[in-house]
Amino acid sequence: MHINDAVFLEDLCPKFRFRQWRKSIHKFTGKSCIYCGNPSESIDHVLPRSQGGLSTTENCVPACLSCNGAKSDENALYWYRRQKFYDPRRAMAIRAWLEGDLRLAIRLLQWANPSFKMNNRKYEKDKSEYNAA
Repeated sequence: MHINDAVFLEDLCPKFRFRQWRKSIHKFTGKSCIYCGNPSESIDHVLPRSQGGLSTTENCVPACLSCNGAKSDENALYWYRRQKFYDPRRAMAIRAWLEGDLRLAIRLLQWANPSFKMNNRKYEKDKSEYNAA
């Protein structure tokens, strides 16, 4: 049997693929909000869908409910600069995420939050899992 002949569960059930994608986005940041560092409970579109933003990995970041609700349909970078918890390292991480450089974004988040590495050991061990995308 060849790999081309295989049928994958993701092909039969698109909802399963979407759920796995959402989980992987949360794993990238160790389940922490990219804006404030609190536990993430939702996915936020950096460029809102109302302004033409797509649901791609580069445009979707993990966020807590308070940041996601406060941001609403604003551009994330403009909104983030006005927040009390603004951190230039996190702003650089958001910019790197938007440009598709998730490895740099994760390094910047580790720099902004030294305990992040402790929470994200699984990523360090399973880097090959994220290189496929």
